[in-house]
Amino acid sequence: MTNEHFDVLIIGAGLSGIGTAVHISQECPGKRLAILERRQRVGGTWDLFSYPGIRSDSDMFSFGYDFRPWNDLNTLADGQSIRNYISDTAREYGVDKLIRFGIETEQAQWCSEQQQWIVSARDLDTGLARHFSCDFLISCTGYYDHKTGYLPDFPGVEQFQGQCIHPQHWPADLDYRGKRVVVIGSGATAVTVVPAMADQAAHVTMLQRSPSYVMTVPARDKLTEVLRKIMPERWANDLARKRNILIQRWLFKAAKRWPERMRSYLLRQVAKQLDDPANMKHFTPSYMPWDQRLCAVPDGDLFKAINSGKASVVTDRIDRFTEHGIRLASGKELEADIVITATGLKLQLLGGTQLLIDGKPFDLQQQMTYKGVLLQNVPNMAWIFGYTNAPWTLKADIAARYVCRLINHLQATGMQVVTPRDHQGCAIADMSVMGALESGYVQRANAILPRQGRSLPWRLLNAYEQDRVMLLDEVLEDDNLEFLPRNSESGNKTAGSNSRAA
Repeated sequence: MTNEHFDVLIIGAGLSGIGTAVHISQECPGKRLAILERRQRVGGTWDLFSYPGIRSDSDMFSFGYDFRPWNDLNTLADGQSIRNYISDTAREYGVDKLIRFGIETEQAQWCSEQQQWIVSARDLDTGLARHFSCDFLISCTGYYDHKTGYLPDFPGVEQFQGQCIHPQHWPADLDYRGKRVVVIGSGATAVTVVPAMADQAAHVTMLQRSPSYVMTVPARDKLTEVLRKIMPERWANDLARKRNILIQRWLFKAAKRWPERMRSYLLRQVAKQLDDPANMKHFTPSYMPWDQRLCAVPDGDLFKAINSGKASVVTDRIDRFTEHGIRLASGKELEADIVITATGLKLQLLGGTQLLIDGKPFDLQQQMTYKGVLLQNVPNMAWIFGYTNAPWTLKADIAARYVCRLINHLQATGMQVVTPRDHQGCAIADMSVMGALESGYVQRANAILPRQGRSLPWRLLNAYEQDRVMLLDEVLEDDNLEFLPRNSESGNKTAGSNSRAA
């Protein structure tokens, strides 16, 4: 028995969930909508992470929603500002009233007889089981485990007498003033934490197994600041968004078309910012640009911390932890009072929710994604998954708008169910939906992520300008979508559907 039935149910109240809820409420008027959120506040990632210096790694004019432009001039915003932006958006559009907080979804089962999803969840405050049903289910849970970060098996870590902290579980009362800090990692988290801690710590060492590309971006958008003085602010913000999208797309395309030239360009920019040329070995990756994500630092803050002597970089492998630090494969020992393991994310699908179809567990890893939004052989379900080679929200926005088109089409045509089917026998490619990247966390997740096909619409384009046309302009019906009308059994919703609000 369910407590309440909805036309559309969204799992997750983070950046994607709130954005999708706004699109549904605006573009599908009259649809009864709810959002289930495990945490007690909106924000998702931006409510979970609280380590020093946490910020976006994409410029905010293109990272913000297309329907509610970012209006601050900081290029890379801090985490609290982004959470406030998400929360303010939810409140402005009224979707904050649709959120059920503290609800952890455990299972989602499609019932073909009822033509609806039955979602089993748990109230984390009371421990009581909760049940919901919906006609259309949308997962906005991202792709990693919010409970546990990825942590390699470090030999001897139990002997370390200092503090060992994963950024995903940052202690609110951590005092690192005057302490020796080692940050393990070379990705976006590491290059953020190091300069943020450098001013107060005795010294911060970034210990990396291999270098990453690090690109300096202006901390403040001075051009937009000038344009705001000579034109309406909305015009200036729109221009900034269009400009930054074009720049990002050009950088990515250039990296793929002229990898050696882009590599030389990026390395030259780093060399200009390092006082000691010997440090270049720590910023010269063995792979080509955009085989992994680029790391962005505002006004070169990481390089400034290194030049000041407050921070340093060591490229080596860990042999084992010791009582007082980390012994490296080279034999050198890094003494530390605090070790920050910025070692990445543990990937997870659907926020850990088990998926079943008519009582049978359903393995998404064996399925392809349709236009990067729907899931092969899964009825009435969307998976909002942003870009990995551009600001996440660019894809999340147009994916949500596509879902709105689809829901409205179902209603207009009298159909009840839509299911992607591979009737044409598209071959599955030997890569997941994140297969274009070689990052460690992506490779670790290949065993759980849905697949790509070798041709459209099962292959991911990862190209904003083409995706916009495919999702927003192309006709909805094609040979790969199966539409079914409402059957007689589904006319009566699950018992209890008209009970009081959950």
